[in-house]
Amino acid sequence: MPTNARTTASIVSDALDHIAADYVFPERAAEIDKALRARLAAGEYDGLSGPDLCTTVTAQLHEICQDRHLRLLWRDEPQSLAPADADEGQAEFLALLRSENQGIRRIEWRDGNIGYLDIRLIADAGEGGRAIGAAMELIAHTRALILDLRECRGGAPNGAALWCSYFFPDDQVHLNDIYERRTDSLRQYWTASQLPAPRYLDRPVYVLTSAATFSGGEDVAYTLQAHGRAVTIGETTGGGAHPTVRHPVTEHITVTVPTARTINAVTGTNWEGVGVTPDRAAPAEQALEAAVEDLKGREA
Repeated sequence: MPTNARTTASIVSDALDHIAADYVFPERAAEIDKALRARLAAGEYDGLSGPDLCTTVTAQLHEICQDRHLRLLWRDEPQSLAPADADEGQAEFLALLRSENQGIRRIEWRDGNIGYLDIRLIADAGEGGRAIGAAMELIAHTRALILDLRECRGGAPNGAALWCSYFFPDDQVHLNDIYERRTDSLRQYWTASQLPAPRYLDRPVYVLTSAATFSGGEDVAYTLQAHGRAVTIGETTGGGAHPTVRHPVTEHITVTVPTARTINAVTGTNWEGVGVTPDRAAPAEQALEAAVEDLKGREA
């Protein structure tokens, strides 16, 4: 779908306005604004189709700032241009989680009394807590656990904290904080005091990762790794650590803007732009086999 110069200018300008107002790092927002408005003035976006404009601007955003949540997205189906409704967005997210079994794709008991959980989304702790507890109940008496996050594409920070809570003995472990620019506030995440299933303690935990592991999945992998509670095996993850809001710019184009940042309680930083580096590198398709072999070595 072609866009003329005037429309293109308006799209890019509106997107930059949202980034300047909301991006969690104001100084980087200023750099982005200066660089992209110069490109806009030079006519670099003239004549680009909507999808090509999104691809081009997103690539340029990432040249300036390696924040994978900062993007222009194209969608074929038209969307409402009304300001984003937080409650409506949360309702859609919860509906998605319900349709995907709270992100829990598969639970297995494997040879050697090894538990295996395939997690594709990180559920909201409130609505998904019972499902998470049910999964942990089913693997409660295994001798080791493999948590497969190779296809986990994101989710809720409170759900990530809930998953992590099962691997620590009490509610005294400070996991991470999230700083929000809009309110200039810091929200702390600690292990939960009450859980609907037994904690998984004093046994090996392996986390499988891939280049596709993103956002909430990375949160779980990074947090358990930083606290020394799990061994990560696989590929370096996608590198998206910042909670994000979406602003419709046209009926087909949305700008996603990180408005907050995660601060791990151990490292003082996060995985944004760099991903979670596995303790043991392996091609994603071989990570499960590598974890099983490592567990066999522990038996020997």
